[in-house]
Amino acid sequence: MTATALVERDFAVPDIRCAGCIAKLEQGLVRDRRIAAARVNFTEKRVHLSCTPDTDMPDLIGAFSNLGFEAHPIGSGPDEADAEAETSRELLRAVAVSGFAMMNIMLLSVSVWSGAAGATRDLFHWLSAAIALPTIAYAGRPFFRSAWRALRHRRTNMDVPISIGVLLVSVMSLYETATHGAHAYFDGAAMLLFFLLCGRWLDSVMRDRARDGVTALLRNMGTGAMVFRHERSTHWVDATALEPDMIMLVAAGERLAADGVIASGSSSIDLSLLTGESAPQTVRPGDVVHAGTLNLDAPLKVRVTAAGTDTAIADIARLMGEAAQGKSRYVRIADRAARLYAPAVHCLALLAFAGWMIAGAGWHHSLLIAAAVLIITCPCALGLAVPAAQIVAAGALMRKGVLIKDGSALERLSEVDLALVDKTGTLTLGRPEALDLGQLDIGVKSLILALAQSSRHPLSEALTRGLQAYDVRPAEIASIRETAGFGVEARWADRTVTLGRPLGAGLGDALATQFAVDGRPVATIRFADQLRPDARGAVDALREAGLAAMILSGDRAEAVAPVARELGLTAQTGMSPQDKLAAIARQTALGHKVLMLGDGLNDGPALAAGYASMAPGSASDVGKNAADCIFMGDRLMPVVETVRMARRTQAVVRQNFMLAIVYNVVAVPLAFAGLVTPLIAAVAMSGSSLLVVGNALRLKGAIR
Repeated sequence: MTATALVERDFAVPDIRCAGCIAKLEQGLVRDRRIAAARVNFTEKRVHLSCTPDTDMPDLIGAFSNLGFEAHPIGSGPDEADAEAETSRELLRAVAVSGFAMMNIMLLSVSVWSGAAGATRDLFHWLSAAIALPTIAYAGRPFFRSAWRALRHRRTNMDVPISIGVLLVSVMSLYETATHGAHAYFDGAAMLLFFLLCGRWLDSVMRDRARDGVTALLRNMGTGAMVFRHERSTHWVDATALEPDMIMLVAAGERLAADGVIASGSSSIDLSLLTGESAPQTVRPGDVVHAGTLNLDAPLKVRVTAAGTDTAIADIARLMGEAAQGKSRYVRIADRAARLYAPAVHCLALLAFAGWMIAGAGWHHSLLIAAAVLIITCPCALGLAVPAAQIVAAGALMRKGVLIKDGSALERLSEVDLALVDKTGTLTLGRPEALDLGQLDIGVKSLILALAQSSRHPLSEALTRGLQAYDVRPAEIASIRETAGFGVEARWADRTVTLGRPLGAGLGDALATQFAVDGRPVATIRFADQLRPDARGAVDALREAGLAAMILSGDRAEAVAPVARELGLTAQTGMSPQDKLAAIARQTALGHKVLMLGDGLNDGPALAAGYASMAPGSASDVGKNAADCIFMGDRLMPVVETVRMARRTQAVVRQNFMLAIVYNVVAVPLAFAGLVTPLIAAVAMSGSSLLVVGNALRLKGAIR
C-alpha cells in the first residue's frame, strides 16, 4: 500500500472515554489490512483513518463495531457539537441528582448508625432504597450503557467494574432491607456515582472549551466580500464561495474574507491576528494579506490567492486542533492509578467471596464480606486525591486573580522548566502608550486631544487616553475631515491643524504621529508598548524557581530588541504560528517541559501545544480558550505565583495518594478477614475521603 493510494476518512466516535479506548482504537483498527493508520482526537471524539480507496464505508463502520465502538462518518450523523452539548447536560443532571440523593441518604443513615433498630431501622432502609434505586437507575446510565456496549463486544473498559460494583452494592442493600438485615449501603453506591460523575462532567467541559477555542478563531474570518463581476460592478460573495483570482473590494474597517495580494490601493492593516504586533502595518500593491486581518484606513482591491480551508487562519485552526489533541492524550495521575486499582479491587472482592465460600461461611455471609471489601476499598479517597487539592488550589488562585480552567494544568505547571513568552500583550501591556506628552504646551495638548478624539485609529485612541490623564480639555475645532492612511485635518482659528502620518525623514515607518499647523510640524509624538510594571521582577522570580525564559514573538526584531535587553532574555522574532509550534517541538525534543505564555490569535496553536500555558485576561478569545490558566490585571507576577502553587498542590496530591494507600493497606486485610461489617466499611470509606479533603484544605493558606 503506497501513500499515494490512500484516502482519508473522519469518523465521530462518541464512546471514546479514556486512554484505554484510544489505544484500543489506534492499535485495533490498523489490524485491518485496508486501514494504514488510525489517529484518535480525544478532544473532539473523532478518529481519522488513512485507508485504501476500495474500502467501503460499511466495512469501516464494521471495523469500529468489531472493537465495540459505534461510529459514523463526520457529517452523516447528528451534529457533533450538539451531541456533545447534550452529553454535558445529561452528565450535569446526573451529578445534581446523585449529589442530592447522596446527601439525603446520608442523613437517613445517621439514624441507623446511631443505633436505630427493628421497624424504625427498616423504615429508614426502605426510605433510602426509595431514593437510591431510581437515582442509581438514572444517574448510572452513562456507566451502564458504556459497560453494556463493551461486554456485548466481548471487551472491558473502566465502566465495567464501576457498574458491577454499584449494582452489587445496590442488590445486596436491597436484599438486606427486604430480609430485615442490620446493614444497607445505598449511601456508598450514591456517593461513588456522584464522585465519578463529577470527574466525567469536568472532562466533558474541558473538551467543550477546547472546541470553543477553534470556533472563536474561525469567527475572526470575514463572512464574505464584495467581488468585482465586471470592471464597474460588484456583488456579494460568501466566504465559502470565494475562489482564487477573484478580485475583492475590501472597505476600510472590514475584515478580509480570504488570503490574497493587494492589486491596488494602500492602507494600514491590523496584523495582530497573525503576528501579535500591535502597531498597524502599511500595505501597498503586491503585498500579501490574510483572511481575518482588519483593513483600517482605505479601500483595497485584493486578488484572492486562497480561500476557505486553505487560508492561513484556517491552517492555524487545524494546528490548534492537532496541538489540543496531543495534550488530550495526557493521562491524569488518578486515571492511571484507577485503571489498575479498580479491576484489582473487584478481583479482591471476588477472591474474598470464593475464599469464604470454600471456608464454609455460606453464600450470604461470603457475599456480605465481598460487599464490605468493595465498599471499604471504594476509590472515593483515591478519586478525591487529585480534584480535592486542585479545587482548593484553584480557589486560592482565583482570589489572586488567576483562573484555572483545567485542574490537570496544575499538575503540568508543577513540572515546567522553560518559559517561552510572547512579547506584545504578555510581557508588555499590549496597547500603545504615547511618550513625553508632559513636555507639550497646554495649548498643543488641547488641539491634539480635539483631533485625536475625532479618530478611531489605535494611535489616536492612545493619545486620547494619555492626554485625558493630564486633565486636558479639547479645543474647539471645526470642519473635521479624516483621510484614510494620512490622518485627521480640521480648522482652528482660521488655521489648518492636522494629526497624522509623520513626514520627517526616518519617521515614515516609526510608531509615531505628527501634529502640524498650516503644514508646519509642531510636535512629533512617539509611542511604545510599555512593559508590565513587574515584568523584570517576574522574569527574575521565574529564574529563581528554576525556569529559564525566552521570547518568541511575531514582531519585528527592532521592536523586540529593547524589551529583550531590558529583561535580559534571548529572543526569536518574526515568528509565525507554525514557527512557534516548531520552537516548542524543538524544546520538547530536548527534554524541556514548556510553559507557553501568550495572548494573541496567533498564539493559539502554541498555547494549545505547550506542556502548560497561561494567557492574560486581555488576551483574545482564542488565546483565552487555548490557555490552561488566565491571569487578570497588569502584573506578571501571578504567573510565578501559579507555578509555585502548582508545585505545592502536587506535593499535597502525593500526600493524598499516600493517605489513600495507607488507608487501603490497613483496611483491606481487615475487611478480607471478615472483621469489618459493611456499616463500618461505609464509615471508614467516608472517613478516608474526609481525611483527603482535610489535607487538601491546607492549600488555602499557601498563597498570600
